[in-house]
Amino acid sequence: MTAAQSRPLPSDSDSDISLPSQAYPQAHEQRKIPRQSLEYVVRSGIAGGLAACAAKTVVAPLDRVKILFQASNPQFQKYTGSWSGAVRAIRDIYAADGSRGLFRGHSATLLRIFPYGGIKFLAYEQVRAVVIPAKEFETPTRRFVAGSLAGCLSVFATYPLEVIRVRLAWETRTAKRVSVGEICRVIYNEHPPQATTRANVLQESNVPRAAAVTAETASAAVTAITPSHGLSNFFRGFTPTLWGMIPYAGASFLTHDAAGDFMRRPLLAPYTILPMSERSQKQLAPNKPPPLRAWAELITGAAAGFVSQTLSYPLEVIRRRMQVGGVVGDGHRLTMTEVARSIVREKGYKGFYVGLSIGYVKVVPMVATSFYVYERLKVVFGI
Repeated sequence: MTAAQSRPLPSDSDSDISLPSQAYPQAHEQRKIPRQSLEYVVRSGIAGGLAACAAKTVVAPLDRVKILFQASNPQFQKYTGSWSGAVRAIRDIYAADGSRGLFRGHSATLLRIFPYGGIKFLAYEQVRAVVIPAKEFETPTRRFVAGSLAGCLSVFATYPLEVIRVRLAWETRTAKRVSVGEICRVIYNEHPPQATTRANVLQESNVPRAAAVTAETASAAVTAITPSHGLSNFFRGFTPTLWGMIPYAGASFLTHDAAGDFMRRPLLAPYTILPMSERSQKQLAPNKPPPLRAWAELITGAAAGFVSQTLSYPLEVIRRRMQVGGVVGDGHRLTMTEVARSIVREKGYKGFYVGLSIGYVKVVPMVATSFYVYERLKVVFGI
């Protein structure tokens, strides 16, 4: 056995991406890019952002219909609960506004999804390098933790843009086109309704006036230090989003990586791995897993989308209801518990899965496209 044959191959999580010219003579133009370098971060961020934009564009019409169903938009409640309802909803939107109606809010989606996707994928690469420093540390738990942390970091950075996107998609007025600036002003200026004061309620209950005034003063003080409008409106539903991102991103990356391992098993490898004749020099690096054929890569992403959507969907429904809280109901900012109780009271536990069928139709191709484009762009960018 030669020295080259006895040398162990680097693991998938090694921190440097390089192509040794001794093993691949045509790869001498490729240079080493450390995973922790700014260049690697920028390239992986751009690749992730473009992948996310491509995925969202593919499913934008279904995304809008799903938001309308989840947020209980009165105009579209008659369509919920069936596949044909989703088709009729898309037909009605197209009849009223044309293709522009199906993509309403999509510009805001792209503004949000590019940094979101970029941060999520680059964060996963960096967190994974820390949590899984070598192949022997590769466990499902560590993969899940790396994905969850990456998802949470991306949410912290981009959540206000998500609220704007949801509100744009929720709008169904046809008299005029609603701009991003107008939606921002509306969200910023929304106030909870002026309810009957605590002092008046207590007075009606024959409580002495002095006690009523004291209670009203205390209530006003609590209200004054509790943000109820302004910038805080752009973080409606943030808590369930963060909780939902833990199982969603964690399960997404875990399932994708596990499905990729399954596709590369010796029994399936002849059918799933890209033939040597079709690989570029960038795909031949020994510290990269063998690239999958397009259909196999899409299947791994589809599996990731299915699993992650199933686990996180109830929290996603709660989040949507909280995000549109300023335009439905009495304007009172509900907590996660209050929204959950409201859903159970109105529709039972099935209410947590309203629009799930559309969610599958949307998320499965979206996640598949996202992972596929990202993996291919990593090759283009030499990472």
